[in-house]
Amino acid sequence: MDVNRFEQALRDGGLSPLRRGGLTTVQINVTKRCNLACHHCHVESSPKRTEELSRSAAERVVQLLDTSPDVDCVDLTGGAPELAETFRFLVQQARVRGLRVIDRCNLTVLFEDGQEDTAEFLAEQQVEVVASMPCYTKENVEAQRGKQVFDPSIRGLQRLNALGYGRAGSGLQLDLVYNPLGATLPPDVTELEQDYRRELGELFGIEFNQLIAIANMPIKRWADWLRRRGEYDGYLERLEDGFNPLTVPGVMCRELVSIGYDGGLYDCDFNQQLELSAPIAARTIWDLKSFDELSEAAIATERHCFGCTAGTGSSCGGALVQL
Repeated sequence: MDVNRFEQALRDGGLSPLRRGGLTTVQINVTKRCNLACHHCHVESSPKRTEELSRSAAERVVQLLDTSPDVDCVDLTGGAPELAETFRFLVQQARVRGLRVIDRCNLTVLFEDGQEDTAEFLAEQQVEVVASMPCYTKENVEAQRGKQVFDPSIRGLQRLNALGYGRAGSGLQLDLVYNPLGATLPPDVTELEQDYRRELGELFGIEFNQLIAIANMPIKRWADWLRRRGEYDGYLERLEDGFNPLTVPGVMCRELVSIGYDGGLYDCDFNQQLELSAPIAARTIWDLKSFDELSEAAIATERHCFGCTAGTGSSCGGALVQL
């Protein structure tokens, strides 16, 4: 039997078993369809994918939100979540209930057919935008996300800025996401954020609230990319060697549940893509009466979990500890 090396690291640090605390965030992968096919995508999204959350599943999520008073945030991801037919329904239903809503946006989707008013919709609903921007140079962005992606990304940021996003006092949150180009951990975000502000501000007049640095997870498309380059084993060893027990209390799975397009329940979006189900009796949103049932539940782990706990740690909100 293979040893769960991450679980062993937890035991060695007196941190096992890993359990959820109070559940405050519901993250929903509303579609695997995307207008891009990025090299680092752990979801393997592309324009060819068609999977998306049904209306009945979206309505079930809303029902569960009404029975889960501790949940205060709905985090919508994909794919390009805006392409899902249920995206706006979920946004509106969450916002009318006073919940925070996060849209994990690739920026270029704002210029797709049918998305002409999406930026305005996000501003009207006061949705927090977390925008993919893996670098401030065209060469590095397009090396990771494909050709002809940089310019519309810049135009997307400028459009959001024009609506007030990222501007002081507007109340419209705009965060940017950095992913390393190669098989390395993210650097200290403080200096990197200064570089982003200088380059994007001076060249394009772009403002934003904060930079989030997220480690690339060695699964799916990114894992295939690493294997082709002969870097997969070395990257896994780098993550494992960098295990930092101080990051464990803050890992996102301790306060989040991930919901798949089919209504399946997972401990995080990475586990979802690996079809690593949460170790609980409930397997889907239809098996729950409330998200509160997931509080204090055990969390499924495998070796890829070192990606969230190496160095300063990594989560959907960035680093977990300071250097």
